[in-house]
Amino acid sequence: MFRFLTAGESHGKGMVAIIEGLPAGLPLDEEYIARDMARRQGGYGRGGRMQIERDHAEILSGVRLGLTMGSPIALFIQNRDWENWQETMSVSPLDKEIEPVTRLRPGHADLAGAMKYDQADVRPILERASARETAARVAVGAVARRFLAEFGLEVHSQVVAIGGQWAKPTSEPVDWAKVESSPVRCADPEAERLMIAAIDAAREAGDSVGGVFEVVATGVPIGLGSHVHWDRKLDGRIAQAFMSINAVKGVEVGVGFAQADMRGSQVHDVIEPQTPEAERPWQHATNRAGGIEGGMSNGEPIMVRAVVKPIPTLANPLPSVDLRTGELVQAHFERSDVCVVPAGGVVGEAALAIVLADAFLEKFGGDHIAETQRNYQGYLKTIGVRRGA
Repeated sequence: MFRFLTAGESHGKGMVAIIEGLPAGLPLDEEYIARDMARRQGGYGRGGRMQIERDHAEILSGVRLGLTMGSPIALFIQNRDWENWQETMSVSPLDKEIEPVTRLRPGHADLAGAMKYDQADVRPILERASARETAARVAVGAVARRFLAEFGLEVHSQVVAIGGQWAKPTSEPVDWAKVESSPVRCADPEAERLMIAAIDAAREAGDSVGGVFEVVATGVPIGLGSHVHWDRKLDGRIAQAFMSINAVKGVEVGVGFAQADMRGSQVHDVIEPQTPEAERPWQHATNRAGGIEGGMSNGEPIMVRAVVKPIPTLANPLPSVDLRTGELVQAHFERSDVCVVPAGGVVGEAALAIVLADAFLEKFGGDHIAETQRNYQGYLKTIGVRRGA
């Protein structure tokens, strides 16, 4: 099992991640993780916090001489902004009173968290509910990506909508280099222009905008996940991972919700005949299922889309209520972004990589990467037409 925990607050000393279940012998270094950390911080519409932080995941344990040891991997990401919050986020009691946050923000964890954890100050809730936690999750996802790369799996993402502006559908392969060079991580230049304009308009109004990102995993073998229990179904695991990302309010696999308007003959992917020239066995004529059937990967690229709501911390706050008095107030505002959809795609990559790494190890096991490779290669030899069965 590939599993992880994160700890830390938005303005605390830093974020911590502990990863367990990775085989020994996998090449891993901090620079590999740093690539995804930097990508998460980018994207048009990010706020001032990203100008302060230069996220870097320090490997504290689990790696020796550039190779994983099979023991838990500990990562630490320093919060540079901690210098300005040492009193507010002090671990030890102070002789002075710290001004509480009591103005609740609609759409945030403030109210529900304060009620659940019996808080008269929202600060303990908003610090952990902050999307700052995704810095640690992206670091974990980078480690999962490094593992998957040993078996030819790749994970990419692109933005398909921001602020009601949609990229044009195309049958052409996605130019991932073009996506990475785009300030909104969109391969459609006209849509990119309109998305940037939508973000600028929201910023000028003191508002925020959401959108949709798409994550694609290629090289995924047939058979990850299972149909036998609800919690082993791959699409269910993916949906849970994506819905746990801050501000994500909807997930679809393949053509998703569009199937509601289609007939069965238009939805299901025809299985093509086996030929010696085929790149792999059991190919489909289309991929409307998004690479998953019956809770299992079917060999096609896994395609997931997620809806990101406009973030709830607004420069022009909505009317709200004070936690202590119940009176009408303006919602609390703390330095924030206008749009996080481009960064959301990078977090989505991490979520998908984590689920696939877990499902891959569930299927193929191995305490050393060489053992996992043997198991994987042996399995690939069994896939094909069941002649004489």
